[in-house]
Amino acid sequence: MPVDFTGLQCPIPISDYPNVLMAHGGGGRLTQQLIERMFLPAFENPALESLNDGAILSLDGVRVAFSTDSFVISPLFFPGGDIGSLAVHGTVNDLAMCGARPTSLSAGFILEEGLPMEDLWRIVQSMQQAVAATGATLVTGDTKVVDRGKGDGIFINTTGIGVIPDSVNVSPKRAQPGDVIIVNGAIAVHGIAIMSVREGLEFETQLKSDSASLHDLVARVLDVGGEQVHVLRDPTRGGVASATNEIASKAGIGILLHETQIPIWEEVRGACEILGFDPLYVANEGKCLAIVAREAADEVLTAMREHPLGEEAAIIGEVVADHPGRVFLRSRIGGRRVVDMLSGEQLPRIC
Repeated sequence: MPVDFTGLQCPIPISDYPNVLMAHGGGGRLTQQLIERMFLPAFENPALESLNDGAILSLDGVRVAFSTDSFVISPLFFPGGDIGSLAVHGTVNDLAMCGARPTSLSAGFILEEGLPMEDLWRIVQSMQQAVAATGATLVTGDTKVVDRGKGDGIFINTTGIGVIPDSVNVSPKRAQPGDVIIVNGAIAVHGIAIMSVREGLEFETQLKSDSASLHDLVARVLDVGGEQVHVLRDPTRGGVASATNEIASKAGIGILLHETQIPIWEEVRGACEILGFDPLYVANEGKCLAIVAREAADEVLTAMREHPLGEEAAIIGEVVADHPGRVFLRSRIGGRRVVDMLSGEQLPRIC
């Protein structure tokens, strides 16, 4: 029987964007539009609608987090990591932002014909070490090969499952006025480390990516803060700006960031000035934003600073009732400016 497609309409404004742009994968406004206007209507269900870092599901009374991500970074090897360790860290962190401890991972490899076996072995070894450090197990996978010139060396998809303790309840919608925003260290390091390789920038000391698995740091934060930890988010594509805008939109609250309190290394700040980037929009791979009740802020901050991945942790802002759905930055000179969603693609192929 022929299928009637006359009632179907594409909700995204194809007349404005007849073709996919790089910016559709940049984590900013066009990514958000693509998800909300095309993917969500097509696959509508409660787990997907939460738009968390991973889906939170109940299996026989046990809450689990389920997340998947694809990694297309260029170059494949960079100071502080490579596509293999990044693929593990990224998926483990998505699980951690749901409050979950990782248990099982999968890996799908799309290999380009001509990729040196030595490079592939380095990547596999790096992944193995990253998985072992999490306590999880890589339990299944898949391999495909595409023609030379059509795969950029290697793409990796990783999927992860983790268990969420009963006492944990984190969600972007739990942010409320009075909460404070804490980051576990200096921002924009990963994106600038990648760009320094691409652009040949040199620093007094080599700038390394902050790529790392945050599950242990998050577990300590949750042990200390419990129910008073309202939101967890890793500011990857689109950086701190996009992450905070997403939270403000979902929770219907305003966010005020304080420029003087945001940790940024001087070499990163200098590179951003040279390249014309705003550090708030630059990708991170080992950073976590925790939105917590004000009365728990000191304990959470201390717990972060006692962890090797949180020594530079700082309170960088607060949740406010004013300007719901929007993010503002209080500048160094005391003024305010809007921190909007990234409109285009600032750093392509960054994760």
